[in-house]
Amino acid sequence: MRITRKTLLELPDPAPPVPSASAPELPDGAAYQEIMAVFAQACGPLRARGVCEAMDLEPAPNNINNVRLKLKRLTGRNILAETEPGLFALPRP
Repeated sequence: MRITRKTLLELPDPAPPVPSASAPELPDGAAYQEIMAVFAQACGPLRARGVCEAMDLEPAPNNINNVRLKLKRLTGRNILAETEPGLFALPRP
């Protein structure tokens, strides 16, 4: 036990984790800013329809599909996470 303790104490301290140099970049467009504002105020995961309603967009199929595409793009850039199919949330740190 003494040898093991001595060996462990002689090991160098591991380096602290280095934060990433830059956060993922948000795509151009005001809609992405609005979507991120909706998720900043949300208390849980949202679907595309819920994001449309929070952005005061009519929940028409065309608007829902456009928002869904933007949510998928943000998920692809690791800005949002898709916790379940069609359910989006901010990623956990």
